[in-house]
Amino acid sequence: MARQETSIEGAHRVKLAEVDWDDLIEPGAYVELGTGDLYRFPKEALIPGGSLVVTKESHGASRLIQVSKDPYVTTMRARLICAQHNVEPNF
Repeated sequence: MARQETSIEGAHRVKLAEVDWDDLIEPGAYVELGTGDLYRFPKEALIPGGSLVVTKESHGASRLIQVSKDPYVTTMRARLICAQHNVEPNF
């Protein structure tokens, strides 16, 4: 008789939202895929027509993944989410 094993992990993992810097419209905590740096964007930083709080200039394209909709997520929680999604944190 074949033995059936049950995983303690969920069968379905949620894919993290991935965006370009220019397409960032939702507040939250984001990790840059190329560097592993954590960026926190509160809703006030993303007001259309307002002054940008964060700007980045680079010759290379970089992508951000949203690790939390809460820009103030704890650093430990953000690192855990990165680990669960095979993203190397640098914070």
